[in-house]
Amino acid sequence: MTKTVQLIALMLAVALAAGAASYNVTFFQPSTVAGQELKAGDYKLLMENDKVIIQKGKEKVEAQVKVETAETKFSSTSVRYADEGGKMKVTEIRLGGTNTKLVFN
Repeated sequence: MTKTVQLIALMLAVALAAGAASYNVTFFQPSTVAGQELKAGDYKLLMENDKVIIQKGKEKVEAQVKVETAETKFSSTSVRYADEGGKMKVTEIRLGGTNTKLVFN
């Protein structure tokens, strides 16, 4: 194994041991999360209790969320936005395959 693969495996093992759930989310446009603008693209979302970490490479943002449970499962992951002065602020992420909804403050 290369050092990079070993490091990734170690990071995933630590995240799982800590009880963090991991999901993938795609932003189709520049998106603002916790005051930080993220470029469009695919991101890893780590969730633990009422905190999420959204990261892609060196880009990383942490945010407090309210975790809500819907009555039915969401068929796919979706992102809801609010327009704030021409910037698209993430207000909610619905996690596909679960009935979990993350509401951003």
